Amino acid sequence: MSHTTSETTGSAQAAPKPGFCPELWNADLAPVGEEDRTWNWQNIAGLWVAMVVCVPAYMLAASLVPEGMSWWQAVLTVFLGNLIVLAPMLLIGHAGAKHGIPFPVLLRASFGTSGAKLAAMMRGVVGCGWFGIQTWVGGSAIYVILNILTGRALVGEPLPGLGIDLAQFLCFLACWGMHVYFIARGTESIRALETYAAPFLIAMSFGLLIWAVIKAGGFGPMLSTPSAFVEGGAREGEFWQVFWPGLTAMVGFWATLALNIPDFTRFAKNQRHQFIGQAVGLPIPMAMLAFIAVGVASATVVIYGEALWDPVAITERMGGFAVIIALVALVIATVTTNLAANVVAPANGFSNLSPRRISFRMGGYITAGLGIAIMPWKLLESTGAYIFTWLIGYSALLGPLAGIMLADYLLIRRTELSHDDLFKNDGRYSYRNGWNVNAFIAFVIAVLPNLPGFLAAAGLMDGVPSLFSTLYNYAWFVGVAIGAVVYLALMRMTRPSVVTATS
Repeated sequence: MSHTTSETTGSAQAAPKPGFCPELWNADLAPVGEEDRTWNWQNIAGLWVAMVVCVPAYMLAASLVPEGMSWWQAVLTVFLGNLIVLAPMLLIGHAGAKHGIPFPVLLRASFGTSGAKLAAMMRGVVGCGWFGIQTWVGGSAIYVILNILTGRALVGEPLPGLGIDLAQFLCFLACWGMHVYFIARGTESIRALETYAAPFLIAMSFGLLIWAVIKAGGFGPMLSTPSAFVEGGAREGEFWQVFWPGLTAMVGFWATLALNIPDFTRFAKNQRHQFIGQAVGLPIPMAMLAFIAVGVASATVVIYGEALWDPVAITERMGGFAVIIALVALVIATVTTNLAANVVAPANGFSNLSPRRISFRMGGYITAGLGIAIMPWKLLESTGAYIFTWLIGYSALLGPLAGIMLADYLLIRRTELSHDDLFKNDGRYSYRNGWNVNAFIAFVIAVLPNLPGFLAAAGLMDGVPSLFSTLYNYAWFVGVAIGAVVYLALMRMTRPSVVTATS
């Protein structure tokens, strides 16, 4: 059934419309009115640059070098991964630009008004993990600065249960406190800081590349580290065993934003601006950062005799006062990037749990608390833990969500949604007591094939058949495909009227 234009327009009014459920509405979740959709493609591209140019993205690209790739193999893997994830980014972003709704509200169309709360928290928990990782990176920079100033006087024994020393933990808390300060004041207070932070980090990245070129004796020696997969190499014939999980990790890196990109595109002027902004802002800066990352990581093999994929560790070895300036800039850029990329989605998700009681700001506080509890330093102990356990692991969880959302929005709803019903507990998206059982059945079926591979990668299960280990290397792709197909089939069988008509 179709709806008139008046039914699919909304605004973030001060109070819910009559008939809206108070447990489904607050001003932060309400559709953005036309007058507030002011972002052009440059704004969206700028947002992506601020999120892309960060230490975890650098580490992701550089981590492929110690896994055995040459510089061009690593850059190509990163580029292909970002081209792939750009597709769902644009398609799901379409919903935000057209309807002005955030990610948790869009989820209600497929998972139900109550079921969306659980689905949104799956994304939210991953956001909390990323918040913790970024905060740990910033805290590590503070730790390095203080040790340079004190002659490594702060280095101590690891604390029981934590695995890091007291100074490292306190530096982590200091960086965490910076985030809480800005969360308390609201993200508007950091807009100017974000504007200047991204260029600082870009300048630092190019400065690091220039240093690597000089120290390694030019681009030739810097990029001469051969692939370990060639004949006679340490991992001869194993390229595809690294490429496919590496590609999945690249997709998984932005699988989080591919889901909640409506949180940002809801402010876009129109579809053209969200499309151009994302197409320019994601692949190009990511490819640039990948080249810098793998180039510097390759250079460290020439300079130090080993591939270093952590820029904080590299700058610590460089020494000198300039390092302190660079690391201060890194801390500032990390804080602003983290607030933009890893607070919005979980904060909206927590707000969606109880809109009357949890505001966006309170959701940010909850995100910050969980960022400590997840102990992010353990996720970064090795490239294996970072890629195979964390990145691929959560992509196995988020891939099915993306598949279900895409099938529902594009194939079932044909991009049409009723804004009023998204905020009612007795509307078309309430399904059965607020839960669309079909979506959760499809989600479980899509996750199950990847579960044994994840348990093996996490060291929780031995003797997993090779089939499941192979499937796990393609976790996000498997999840998207199975989730979409199963969901569409179940909806056709149980709710044919919904599938055959727009809503």
